[in-house]
Amino acid sequence: MKVLITGSTGFVGSRLVQIALKQGWKCVEVKRLSSQNDKTSSRKSAENSESFQITDISSNTQWEGAFNGVDCVVHCAARVHQMNESEAEAKSAYHEVNTLGTLHLAKQAAQSGVKRFVFLSSIKVNGEATIPGESFKPDLTNKPTDPYGLSKYDAEVGLQKIAQETGLEVVIIRPPLVYGPNVQANFLSMMNIVAKGLPLPLGAIDNKRSMVYLDNLVDLILLSCVHPKVAGRTLLVSDDHDVSISYMLKSIAKAMKKRRYFLLPIPPAWLKLAAKIVGKSEVAQRLCGNLQLDIQETKSRLEWEPPFNVDEGIQRTVDHYMQKKK
Repeated sequence: MKVLITGSTGFVGSRLVQIALKQGWKCVEVKRLSSQNDKTSSRKSAENSESFQITDISSNTQWEGAFNGVDCVVHCAARVHQMNESEAEAKSAYHEVNTLGTLHLAKQAAQSGVKRFVFLSSIKVNGEATIPGESFKPDLTNKPTDPYGLSKYDAEVGLQKIAQETGLEVVIIRPPLVYGPNVQANFLSMMNIVAKGLPLPLGAIDNKRSMVYLDNLVDLILLSCVHPKVAGRTLLVSDDHDVSISYMLKSIAKAMKKRRYFLLPIPPAWLKLAAKIVGKSEVAQRLCGNLQLDIQETKSRLEWEPPFNVDEGIQRTVDHYMQKKK
């Protein structure tokens, strides 16, 4: 099996390459040129691995020569949130990279004879939150409105059209928050806070949020590259155990072997009011709200179970974090 992986130096992509090579696959790792003077487009980087270099991912990316012998493309690369830009600028940039760049890549892959295209989308296509007692499913009820979610949605729609026109087997995967060794952003912030022993006013929050451990996601991606029953399907993925923000923090503390970690039982309504006053309502929603995924269709169609449970995932993530701090 030979697979081309975009975003091969990123959080998900780098782990995907590592595990794919370990399983005996051949990989084409897509990387950005280190400088404008570097005119090398393809070079041997390691056993069973090739490096294909590009300047960026857009509607004009030059993919000639990237697909030689490739059976499947896994598109992990994406533009994520950038600071100091207007909504109009963000919408345009997301559309160019996440939508047009994705569709250009898929068209080039199909024309080169690639059989399957696995697209790492986002649960933001479904929305930002779920109603208590309900979970997101692959079918959509509303079109997303935020620029990032909309760019992924438009890419999904375009990929389905390309599949109909060319016969390319498209598989769409929508993950929620991904955590694991080398995680950044909010999960890293939580580990930093717990490591310092700082109390948080989140002890009264009893919400439910789906997450996915990195190796669980990678396992599903690799299976989606070869499974005969997923062509044309949209798959939701998680650890299949939804947890509250307070559970996450307590689990991180336990993994760090902290005997006591204090979470102050401040009512969620007070937190939401305080966040609204300081213009951080979205932060309060992420902390207090629900975001649940129903992955039963994924499990049954692929006969798949997440290899690691949430406690194992948190322990492995914390172990790596603590090792790096030494």
